[in-house]
Amino acid sequence: MFETLSDRLNGVLNKLTQRGALKEQDVKDALREVRVALLEADVALPVVKRFIEHVTERAVGQEVLRSVTPGQQIIKIVHDNLVDVLGGNEPPETSAINLNVVPPAVVLMAGLQGSGKTTMTAKIGRRLTQRDKKKVLLASLDVRRPAAQEQLRVLGEQVGVATLPIVEGQMPLDIARRAVEAGKLGGYDVVILDTAGRVTVDEELMQEVADVAAATDPAETLLVVDSLTGQDAVNVAEQFGARLSLTGVALTRVDGDGRGGAALSMRAVTGCPIKFLGTGEKMEALEDFHADRVANRILDMGDIVGLVEKAAESIDKEKAAKIAKKMKKGTFDLEDLSDQLRQMRKLGGMGSILGLLPGIGKAKKQLAEANLDDKVLIHQEALISSMTPKERRNPKLLNASRKKRIAKGAGLTVQDVNKLIKMHRQMADMMKKMAKSGMKGMFDAVPENMELPEGDMPSGLGGSMAPGGLPGLGSPGGLPGLGGGGGLPPGLLGNRKKK
Repeated sequence: MFETLSDRLNGVLNKLTQRGALKEQDVKDALREVRVALLEADVALPVVKRFIEHVTERAVGQEVLRSVTPGQQIIKIVHDNLVDVLGGNEPPETSAINLNVVPPAVVLMAGLQGSGKTTMTAKIGRRLTQRDKKKVLLASLDVRRPAAQEQLRVLGEQVGVATLPIVEGQMPLDIARRAVEAGKLGGYDVVILDTAGRVTVDEELMQEVADVAAATDPAETLLVVDSLTGQDAVNVAEQFGARLSLTGVALTRVDGDGRGGAALSMRAVTGCPIKFLGTGEKMEALEDFHADRVANRILDMGDIVGLVEKAAESIDKEKAAKIAKKMKKGTFDLEDLSDQLRQMRKLGGMGSILGLLPGIGKAKKQLAEANLDDKVLIHQEALISSMTPKERRNPKLLNASRKKRIAKGAGLTVQDVNKLIKMHRQMADMMKKMAKSGMKGMFDAVPENMELPEGDMPSGLGGSMAPGGLPGLGSPGGLPGLGGGGGLPPGLLGNRKKK
């Protein structure tokens, strides 16, 4: 979502870092471009004004202009102020669901129709159930939108969360009271109420939500906002905030091509913390909001902590530990490769992983030329699945006739089989070298002819992801599922050799 804004800001700030000494006018000219970039990203005008004032106040001071690295100092100032705008000064507990009440804790979901309330309701229910081990009940109060209650019931079944039985003809206020009563009788920790929405804010909608809030005394009232609506999302937030005691905001469709203004404006406009980011249609595509991490992403500093957390939630630790033991012995067969590919897909695919690495914005052209496509992972898994267990454990058995059979079974070509075997051979050789060298220097062991996109590897794919940088997640010192020792499997980033 922040791609355009990130490109603009980094373009402006990189010009400053390329200079030696800076004059006051240089800084002011750069901040004028930053102001334009924020306004074009649909950030609310009052928020932009305050942001530029605060940055200017610090950036034109003697500590910056006389600094040895003035450009870097300004980047830090911009970063710190972005964190402030996003609510970074708040204690961590404000970004979590408040469950410190007599159960069941009622969570009221409000917002316009089409903002993604029902999906967000199911995502939060899933997270509270699976990660926080809470007993959750979902209830739909939307009696106007066709099949809205049925939609929540189906989503509840998908994520393994209980839903309130549907009673035809019952009105929203009665459903809310029944849900809270069912929560008490059933021993539920949390009851999430999915309210009805309209295409636009109207008095009937606001009164209905206000009545439900008064009757249920929610511990949390979350405003669900579609981040693609831009500046209009701020207007919606103001209107809901005037009638409800909002405690937080959940932004949906953060993975879309919106300009990011809603996220940067929402905290300042509502006075409420942003608590969740919906990053996709899948039920697991939900992130806790952290102001510093979002600021890092905007300024192309990556989000390694987010990547580690995603890995910790998604990766099968037993399999990762098993693969790690084999790697220490210098063995790595096609079954291990299949597990690695599967774990990469659980992490959201190559695009999702690379998007969290620092400095990746500077390598966008290389990555675009590499034509990253998660279908490659699926195809490679299909090829491995077409092999016999004996072939997976001993790839040397793969002669011409076996390759034809495997390609036919996967619906691919013999050439695809050969690419897979070559990739596995490169990885296996790497593991042997790593085992011999005591797992030191992941990238020292990379073959000189390994296939990579043209140009140097972006910052973050080397040093910051090398063994020892992210310990404790299964593979020796690195992220499991990312090539064993912390890097991406060779051959996945394109077919051109590094120059």
